[in-house]
Amino acid sequence: MKAVKRYFKDNLGILVALVVICLFLSVFPKTSSIFPTSKNIFNVLRQIAPNMFLACGMTMVIILGGIDLSVGMVIALSGCFAAGCVSRYGLPIPVAFLAGILVGLLVGMFNGIWIAKTTIPPFIVTLASMNISKGLAQVYTGGSPVRVVNDEWQFIGAGYVGIVPVPVILMVIVLIITAFIMNKTKLGRHIYAVGGNAQAAVFSGIDSGKVKFLVHTYSGIMAGLAGIVWASRMYSGQPTAGDGAEMDAIAAVVVGGTSMAGGSGRIGGTIIGAIIIGVLNNGLNLMNVNTSWQYVIKGLVILLAVFVDYIRNRKG
Repeated sequence: MKAVKRYFKDNLGILVALVVICLFLSVFPKTSSIFPTSKNIFNVLRQIAPNMFLACGMTMVIILGGIDLSVGMVIALSGCFAAGCVSRYGLPIPVAFLAGILVGLLVGMFNGIWIAKTTIPPFIVTLASMNISKGLAQVYTGGSPVRVVNDEWQFIGAGYVGIVPVPVILMVIVLIITAFIMNKTKLGRHIYAVGGNAQAAVFSGIDSGKVKFLVHTYSGIMAGLAGIVWASRMYSGQPTAGDGAEMDAIAAVVVGGTSMAGGSGRIGGTIIGAIIIGVLNNGLNLMNVNTSWQYVIKGLVILLAVFVDYIRNRKG
């Protein structure tokens, strides 16, 4: 009970923002007949799932004081490779899905090694791997979608267990695992220590390089998982899938209260942040807002969230 009260107290501001957005969309003439329906709510949750996967890894990365720009293009690469494993090589679908996650794992390890073993900023390393992943996806597919017309293929991205979409079930599992890592393990404590003061963490005996490697590897795995869910839902691996997805993930994390300066943040806040971004996307689509203006609005939301973080840190 105390934990629940603390959760609401710590996230009161963004919870109020979420409620206000939902109430607005529930009464606005263009959205009032669609937004509050159970069908649309499940649709929003299904659409949120890939971003939630990315945001879980991104939360850890940003708490470390870094950034991971590669995750959007890892979605494209992992989804295309997984689809190719089925359509080109005739591999079983479960093997193809594991292959897609393996792609994310390898990209995450690549990022982690460079960041852990050098002083090159994470921004530069992940920017490079973003372009590498994008190029590899284009080379592998020739710029065309890799289609998989198979009902089993679409189960993980568009299937249901009862009335609950499979991506939502996967999202809950990932959130539990991430929360456990962050709150109940030595790695979680080390992430906060390294993000808060890397030099002090090293002096206290923490292997900061190992922490950075593991966090970026986890972020890669989450991107790989998002990639196969995305490809499954689209019945194909798209070489342009995930374009800009890293921005939604970063937005979810910063709106959720994780400091871009590193050292502070909670996965509970990220959950609310991802829901806000998902509801915002859904509402803007229902209102037929032009895609270009949607980018402008989301950019302003990110800027506002970072400004609030700046004010909070300055007061601290």
